[in-house]
Amino acid sequence: MKISSNGDGAATFQPTILAAIANAPTYGGGMKIAPRAKLDDGNLDLCTVRAMDAFKLFCLFPTVYFGRHLGFEEVKYEQSPRIKVETEHPFDVYADGELVCQTPVEFSVSQNALKVIVPA
Repeated sequence: MKISSNGDGAATFQPTILAAIANAPTYGGGMKIAPRAKLDDGNLDLCTVRAMDAFKLFCLFPTVYFGRHLGFEEVKYEQSPRIKVETEHPFDVYADGELVCQTPVEFSVSQNALKVIVPA
């Protein structure tokens, strides 16, 4: 899987078992996949997990619920307003549990793009 951020062309190539792009800290019933994510910071948070043996994956998985998976050497975490994902063969892309497209795909976010009126 090839992943680049900031649209600068610099890419990371690695055997990846998970690539999660988030704008909020949690998903999937409370898993803190992106513990540093903030809705209004103008960045997307990218958490990638490199291939590892089954035992290490078994140890890593529960730590995601507490946001402690970032301490594993196989986990890479970065923030960027734009993220592009390419794969050697088309790969399904899901958003909120729904199939939305296949790779290649580019994600972007705009800071303060949504104006909200809240009752006093």
